[in-house]
Amino acid sequence: MPLFKPRKREDGSNGVEDPHAHHPRPPTNGHGPPQESTVTRPKLVFHCQQAHGSPTGIISGFTNVKELYQKIAECYDIPSEDILFCTLNTHKVDMTKLLGGQIGLDDFIFAHRKGRPKEVEITKTEDALGLTITDNGAGYAFIKRIKEDSVIDRIKHIE
Repeated sequence: MPLFKPRKREDGSNGVEDPHAHHPRPPTNGHGPPQESTVTRPKLVFHCQQAHGSPTGIISGFTNVKELYQKIAECYDIPSEDILFCTLNTHKVDMTKLLGGQIGLDDFIFAHRKGRPKEVEITKTEDALGLTITDNGAGYAFIKRIKEDSVIDRIKHIE
């Protein structure tokens, strides 16, 4: 005797399949009309936090970086334009862990927000400033690297 009653489903059935029911098999010779697939892809879910600290959020349903930033912004009720870049599995500003083209299923996303803008005047004394600037995928550029002993590296206001 079962301990619990079978759950009622929305369609009126109880969710239990009849073992004697006939299930048609797809043709094995490759001929015939294509079968409609009723298999749906599982919803991919990712965990995220703001890098400076926040509760863990759960996000899904994005297909590009701009949509990812929008989902994170919705999760934390902030403007998506405030997100400068994301790192994977570390809250630190580590450009080797920068979110790129792929996110692993077990990756934890940390969103880094914009800080206060600084204005600095520099005099270019060498051919290069010693900066690597990159795009975040949503239309904003930021400094990715500062070359050691470069013009920019010698300015103490820029870190």
